[in-house]
This record gives sequence, C-alpha cells and structure tokens, in this order.
Amino acid sequence: MPTPRLAVFAVFLFNGVLFLSWAARMPAVSAQVGATEATLGLALLGASIGLALSAPIAARMCAKVGARKLIIVGVVVTTLVVPGLTLAESPLQLGLILFVLGSASASMDVGMNVAAVAVTRSLERPLMPQFHAGFSVGGLVGSLGAAAAASAGWSLTRHLVTVAVIGAVAMAWVIRAIPGVRGETSDTPTNDRPVLKRPLLWLLAVITFFSAIAEGATSDWSALFFVSERGLSEAAAASAYAGFSIAMAAARMFGEPVQRRLGPYRLLATGAVVAAAGLALAVLFDVPALGFVGFAFVGLGLAFAFPVIMDLAGDAGKRADGTGGEREIGLVTTVAYTGFLIGPPLVGGIAHASSLSVSLGVVACVIALMVPAVLLARRSRAREIKQQEVGSARP
Repeated sequence: MPTPRLAVFAVFLFNGVLFLSWAARMPAVSAQVGATEATLGLALLGASIGLALSAPIAARMCAKVGARKLIIVGVVVTTLVVPGLTLAESPLQLGLILFVLGSASASMDVGMNVAAVAVTRSLERPLMPQFHAGFSVGGLVGSLGAAAAASAGWSLTRHLVTVAVIGAVAMAWVIRAIPGVRGETSDTPTNDRPVLKRPLLWLLAVITFFSAIAEGATSDWSALFFVSERGLSEAAAASAYAGFSIAMAAARMFGEPVQRRLGPYRLLATGAVVAAAGLALAVLFDVPALGFVGFAFVGLGLAFAFPVIMDLAGDAGKRADGTGGEREIGLVTTVAYTGFLIGPPLVGGIAHASSLSVSLGVVACVIALMVPAVLLARRSRAREIKQQEVGSARP
C-alpha cells in the first residue's frame, strides 16, 4: 500500500489530469453542443459556480466525516460526470453538467487539502507546494493526453471514458492510505474562535483571492495578449502559458528548501513581488522575449500562494488533538474560487474599455496588493498566538 504522502499526491495528480482532460477538448465539446463563444462562456461558468457554492458545504462535511470520505465522494462523482460531458446536447445541458462537476471538484479540493495538511503535520515538513505541484503536473499530463487522443482520432467519448477508468483504478489503489478517516465527534476538542470572526482568516482569504484573479487572468488571456498586443502566432503565443505552468510546477516541486529558509509569510510576500514585477515586465516592454520571461516570473511568484495559504489556514484551525482546519480551509477556498470566477471577465471588461496591456497592468497591481495583506496576516497571527498564551497562563 502507498504511503499517505504518495496517496495524497496521487489525488492532486488525479484532479489535475481529469480537469485538463476535458478542458483541453473544449473545441470538441463546443462543437458537440453547438455553442457560440458567448454561450460557451456562460456554460463554463457552471463549473466555477459549482465550485464556489459547494466549497463551504464540503468544508462542513469534511469536519463531520473526515477528508477520506469526502475525497471518495468527489472521485466517484468526477469519474462518472466527466464521461457524461459527452451526453450534453446544448450549452444549457453542458452548463448543468459542469455545475455538478464543479461541485465534485470542490469536495475533492477541500478533502485533499485537509489530507495534505494532515500529512505535513505528521512529517513536520512544508510539503504543501509539492502536493499542489501534483495538480500542475496532472494538468500537463491531461492536456498532453488530450492532444494525443485528438491527434489519434479518438472520439471524445472514448478519450474521456478511458481517462475516467484509469483514474478510478488509480484512486481505488491509493484511497485507503489517505489520512483523515475520522471527523468531528462529541469528544473532539473545539476552537472557541468562530471562523467568520477571525481577521486572520479573512486576510488569508484576500491573499488567495488576489492570487486567483492573477492565475485566472494569466491562463485565459496570456495567449491573446501575445497575439493581439505583440503580433505573435497562436502557436508561439500558447508557449507563454506553458512557460507560466512549467515555472509554477517546478517551483512547487522543488521549493521546500526555499520555504524552510524564508518561512511562509516572507515567501508569500517575496513571491508577490516577483509575480507583480514579471507581469509588469511583460506589459511595459514591447519585446516578446521579455514577455515570455515575465509570464514565467508570474508562475514562479504565484507558485506558493495557494498551497502556503492552505497550510496557514489549516494551522490556524488546528485543535488540541492535532486535527482540525477543515472549516478554515473551506473559507479560504471559497473566497479563492470567487477570484477565479471574477478575474477573467474583469480583465476582459477593462481590456474592452482600454487595452489588454492596461488590464494586465491592473492585474499586476492586484498582485502587488498581496504584500500588505501578507504583512497584516502575519501581524494578526502573532496577535492570536499572544492572546492564546495569555489565556493559557490564566489560572
């Protein structure tokens, strides 16, 4: 049986593979349902809405039943629904199926982050970026597999059924090794601090919100930026997002020594500076090569934002028995998903009123706002620790 660390990494990998497998076949899905660009965009909102609405519910369920059971639900629904995309006959049906898929992804996202926090606690190592690298690597594998399937002439049904079956078999092999079997019981120690009334958690949520806006904007608009603003071909422009993804995955996979050296808050602030500077470099200088470098810096700088925040949120919810963090992770995840939902249309609206360079410049400013938020979060956490020490010292 695999180790808990490998099992949790496999869940992140599975999530990335399944997500990009269908997303990379979007032209085929669009043709299948007869969607225009406008109706396809509305249908795709179904997944984001499902994620945002289901994340807080998933957090409460995770606190009750444990991470493993929540992951099982997410895996089962995902492996059934992904092939079900081939049954959609209209943009409305596609949007409804994607809503269900987004809800299942929320269950997996919350569950796998809670399980990952449990592994980092047991090993006492800052491994969250490595787990999130699993999603990045899975996305790369899924997109390459989709390209290979399309080149080989595989139908959409054959491709997605094959991916779902392979994924289900892999998850069946690792699922028993995933930690988080036990949820809350009547004997579970509780935290006296309500989640919604803790400034620290809202600050952490704001940081992920800003990061999500930047990630969503980069994934949706980087290629168009190089085509419309820098005059590159579509093939050359696509490599910009590839550079962003590779830089992010590499930083997450091999960044543990950096996180140990800098600590979580300094790492978040430094990463925000690097990402903001990289995006500014891309939009201020009309040199395609500098643009590619800039987007790679964005991936490098944002690589640690989401995983480190998940780690900090879990730590903020840690109970006396060493468990906890489900509800805190759920809050931060929910706010982050709203960033993914808002970011791309926000950039598009600003670009329509001005230019894509201006809108991405605004995103660079949003990334820079992460720095003061990080400093405030560190101060808020220090204040909470001090209050806990004072409270425990009282007779």
